[in-house]
Amino acid sequence: MARGLSRRAVLAALPLSAAFTTTARAAAPGLSLTGKFVQGGYAVGRTTPRAVIDLDGQALTTASANGWFVIGFDRDALPTSKLTVTTPDGSAVDDRTIAVGDFDVQRIDGLPPQQVTPTDPALLERITAENARKVAGFASQADLEGFRDGFILPVVGARRSARFGGQRILNGEPKRPHYGVDLASPVGAPVRAPAGGLVCFAETGLHYEGGLVLVDHGQGLVTAYLHLSKILVATGTYVKQGQLIAETGKEGRATGPHLCWRMKWRGRNLDPSLLVGAGPFRA
Repeated sequence: MARGLSRRAVLAALPLSAAFTTTARAAAPGLSLTGKFVQGGYAVGRTTPRAVIDLDGQALTTASANGWFVIGFDRDALPTSKLTVTTPDGSAVDDRTIAVGDFDVQRIDGLPPQQVTPTDPALLERITAENARKVAGFASQADLEGFRDGFILPVVGARRSARFGGQRILNGEPKRPHYGVDLASPVGAPVRAPAGGLVCFAETGLHYEGGLVLVDHGQGLVTAYLHLSKILVATGTYVKQGQLIAETGKEGRATGPHLCWRMKWRGRNLDPSLLVGAGPFRA
């Protein structure tokens, strides 16, 4: 579920100088927006600093101190989307059509049964605990603008072995879609931060992911790096674009060495490859 904010609560928290004027009221907020308006896509926008950002009826974030913000469209986003930015002086609206994504079917056989449908009580307890820690990591909402620099590929020279959004059939059993981009590469290949951000999770030995790193690039736009053989950063540290953060592996649920690269925004699953080469975003 996407995390929502109370618009009234956010507006109430704005400084009094922003909430009231002693003379004529300021103009309603301006709004510029660019991105990929497709299932799994994104948009980067600029408006009044600290304006409340409402997407499809949910107040989800606020613009940065410079007025920048980022939003995402889930893999299963509806055909239309409505963005509203609100300040004490008014609001601006942007309605968009969201194109249908091009998703395939991905069949993977030969996985250990406990990696597909675990039944062992101790393992299920472990998975539940790991999931709670991952959820906390994905909930990060750093007040950063790392997304404005655009993104580079985290692994150079890798072969794309699986696309984002494909329906997964594991050992003949239909599962949820694949929410990542798989980049096949030898064990130990360097993984670099595709954009600047805050490391909000870094653990090894997870049942499904093996080594996992999460990086918040600002306002909850979080990228994930799965199946890592080595992690070179710690939770709470800041990384720059291009900085070495890990090495690829085949840990967890994996049939061979690769990096599974994922992206989420406020609980929505996005295609990280759509942001590669899109920036930098400037005034």
